[in-house]
Amino acid sequence: EECLKVCQEVQKELEAEDQPFDPNVQKGIMIETPAAIMIADELAQKVDFFSVGINDLTQYILACDRMNNDLDKLFDPHHPAIIKSLKIAAEAAHKAGIWIGVCGELSAQPAFLDLFLSLGIDELSVPPNAVLPLRAAIRRSKVSK
Repeated sequence: EECLKVCQEVQKELEAEDQPFDPNVQKGIMIETPAAIMIADELAQKVDFFSVGINDLTQYILACDRMNNDLDKLFDPHHPAIIKSLKIAAEAAHKAGIWIGVCGELSAQPAFLDLFLSLGIDELSVPPNAVLPLRAAIRRSKVSK
């Protein structure tokens, strides 16, 4: 809510200064914590899109520091809690008429594509070198929305 207020203030300043800007620029939020998942339906009413930071979300839900090599075996993006969380966020987004994307290292892995598609994820944010392999995987995918 604070960020939206700041955006409104900046918009008013730009108007006052007669500076061009797009008044319809989309405003979204990162979904990276269990708290954001728990109130996803409320958050979806305030923004134009969700972007799920899948690596951080996984880390926080599983209480597993992904930078600690001793905990690698616990960092499981296929864990049922992660899948349920993505489903909750996607359903809240779509119910509110907004889109949902996923970003992070996992979003670029073709092995996760069918999972993301089956959950209703609308967009994957990936580095340029992952675009062609994912495009090919999308063509091969049997999952339909």
